[in-house]
Amino acid sequence: MSEDDYVYYNGRKLRKGYTTGTTATAASVAATKAILNQELQTDVSVHAANGQKVQFEIHNCSFDGQKASVAITKDGGDDQDATDGMLIYSTVQLRNDNQITLDGGKGIGRVTEEGLANQPGMAAINPTPRKMIKQSVRRVLGPDKGADIVISAPEGEKVAKLTYNPKLGIVGGISILGTSGIVTPMSEESWKHSISIEMNIHRKRGDESIVLTPGDMGEDFAKNELQIPVAKQVQMSNFVGYVLKEVQRLGFHKVLIVGDMGKLIKVSGGIFSTHSKDADARAEIMVANLALMGAPTDLLKKVYNCLTTISMIKLINEAGYQKVYQIIADKIKLRSEKLLAHRKPTVEIDAVVFSSKVGLLAATQPIKEIEAQWQ
Repeated sequence: MSEDDYVYYNGRKLRKGYTTGTTATAASVAATKAILNQELQTDVSVHAANGQKVQFEIHNCSFDGQKASVAITKDGGDDQDATDGMLIYSTVQLRNDNQITLDGGKGIGRVTEEGLANQPGMAAINPTPRKMIKQSVRRVLGPDKGADIVISAPEGEKVAKLTYNPKLGIVGGISILGTSGIVTPMSEESWKHSISIEMNIHRKRGDESIVLTPGDMGEDFAKNELQIPVAKQVQMSNFVGYVLKEVQRLGFHKVLIVGDMGKLIKVSGGIFSTHSKDADARAEIMVANLALMGAPTDLLKKVYNCLTTISMIKLINEAGYQKVYQIIADKIKLRSEKLLAHRKPTVEIDAVVFSSKVGLLAATQPIKEIEAQWQ
């Protein structure tokens, strides 16, 4: 393998992999060759969407005079990918004309919502892999032959539960994805893209307001404590700044951010990528706000030396400085609205901050008003 097959992340050398789209393309090319040549295929080379030539080993190949089926193992490299290691099948059947059709079979999801790259009812084979599969098969078939191509994944329905598909209204299996055709380990772009797609579905439904949470804890608090349906929520992970700008780009007018103090305190300090690898100024932000309240130096030192936000909260509550939570909530709102202040539409933002141990800490509006607005 060449150096181009690796990426460096936090000092680690990680091997790149291949998308489900490139895997399905390779399986389709191999199946087409099996029919035309009437011989078993053991390996196949194709070009990924970015032009890189890649080679795959074939695990299952069967054929007759008109039809062939080939399976290739999805190789995600060193990326933590739910589809890594699963078999992607392509079944190709020759037609009596020169048309090429493409559909999804067992384990490939079906689109049920507006706002995705494919229309409702279509198989979840995204535009780039759809194009690459058809083009690659056309090169093998030539201009005069046609084929019906069906992509399938026997484990797809089970694996799809580990992906974003259920939230995106894609039912029955995985998606065939990939814009470059190559999986870059630890890449955040596909994650961000999935969040944007989910938000776009909300807009297509006509929603002008949206609830954002960093993850499961925020989602559960909003659902269980504020009685806000999960259907009104989107998990933004650590990408707060990116998601807020997407909120504005997509035309939402109102946002409620619900999250644990450990995450959202960073936003109050103007940190909009909240992963610890990017920034961890929780203690510094808490101490600065307590100091402005006139908290004694002894408390500031103890809070600064805490390893967790939960331990900070315990000290603050014992010392009677709970008003700092309201200050932080108000700053989350201020910082977030300031981030979007120079573009249209204007976005009104509110925030609810809680602790997993204590419960509700503060909100930018009375909590009963927030519940009434968002339930």
